[in-house]
Amino acid sequence: MTDKNEMPSHHGVETSINRKYPNHTMKLLIERASCRNFSKRKIPQKVLKLILGAGIHAPTGGNLQPYSIIKIEDPKIKRKLAKMCSQNFIGEAPVDLLFCIDWHRLERWAKIEVAPFTATSSFRHFWISFQDTIICAQNICTAADAMGLGSVYVGTIMEYFRELGRMFGLPKGVFPVVLLCLGYPKTKLVPRRKLGVDIVMHDERYREIADGNLRNAFDAKFPLKIEMTDKRLKSIFDVCKRTRGKKFAKKCVEKIKGNGYIHPAQRYFGLHYNADGMPTGNDRFLKIMEEYGFNWFKKFRGVGSQKA
Repeated sequence: MTDKNEMPSHHGVETSINRKYPNHTMKLLIERASCRNFSKRKIPQKVLKLILGAGIHAPTGGNLQPYSIIKIEDPKIKRKLAKMCSQNFIGEAPVDLLFCIDWHRLERWAKIEVAPFTATSSFRHFWISFQDTIICAQNICTAADAMGLGSVYVGTIMEYFRELGRMFGLPKGVFPVVLLCLGYPKTKLVPRRKLGVDIVMHDERYREIADGNLRNAFDAKFPLKIEMTDKRLKSIFDVCKRTRGKKFAKKCVEKIKGNGYIHPAQRYFGLHYNADGMPTGNDRFLKIMEEYGFNWFKKFRGVGSQKA
């Protein structure tokens, strides 16, 4: 059981993987781990260019490459991002990469060639371009591992979409998705435990996993017992009450007291990714997206469909 004054990492526990692989690529993919402790060693430009090249050769819908990457090496900007996201390693990493959906570039191309363009009004285009941007980022992540570097994704930039737009001069049609920090790790990286293929893979059709099997799988991934404290119990009670009502809140706290500890599932959704806070602000995100020039969530009315 963890010390009551210390909250264990929500990323899970480290694990050692001892197996043989048919090639080095499979070893890189299976043993990958996030790096949050970078050395001061700089990334040679040749190495960085090669890694970025791996990213731009990732598959994209229609081979349109609807993304742009902002390379950040300025110490002042990195420190500002680190403070903004409350992640010190952002400032310590030699290079930070901000991946953005970019329909601005494609709209300009369409305009130059007198072609119709509605991508920023299309959910289909948004959905595919989001996938394309993440696939590019993951190609770069794997390439960095292959070159002896470490990397870590930062998703909390989503809380600062407006600030990022101003910081990096993002025009309408360019929307930030994720930040990736790159650098040489100070120490050997150790992967975290994962759910097995038998849990996440379904043959032909989705299947419901038996409660016992599901519980055992998650307990093996997160074998943690978080210490009860009055403060934590109150926080979980309040979150439960706001989302599911007082009766559910009492049931949750009773289960915690009966177990004698806070379960990882209760920690995740009651103390970390709070169930009452995560859904708030949805309307704000849509407004921000509209400010960036995306309005796929509204009914589309083309100029040609309007009455004269």
